Amino acid sequence: MKRFLSPEPLDKNLAALLLRVLVGGLMIMHGWPKLDNYSQYVTEFDPIGLGNDLSLSLAIFGEFICGIFLVLGFMTRLSAIPVLITMIVAFFVVHGADEFQVKELSFLYMGLALVIFFLGGGKYSADALLFRKKALE
Repeated sequence: MKRFLSPEPLDKNLAALLLRVLVGGLMIMHGWPKLDNYSQYVTEFDPIGLGNDLSLSLAIFGEFICGIFLVLGFMTRLSAIPVLITMIVAFFVVHGADEFQVKELSFLYMGLALVIFFLGGGKYSADALLFRKKALE
């Protein structure tokens, strides 16, 4: 019982894995429709004035590709940055004029991307395998 009441984490590496899989999986699900229906989205997708193709491609990269990387724990901290940037654009630009209830999901993803950035991939990640292998060589 003391362990559950302690302020110390039960297992930081398991927590990092669960967080990465949940956030990354949800990002994949959020980005897939953009990738699958690219031709429909591209005609009206330019939230920051970079052009439709580039803006949509960056959103797909930030949500779908980096979502996959987060699930795998591959370049975890670097992968969290495009997720964070994409959600900043969603919160402040795409949904900037909306009520908070409409944009709270992008706000939550911003916060979770920051937590993943600071936490890192943990030992149950591709990063751990790659860096451990380099350390052994």
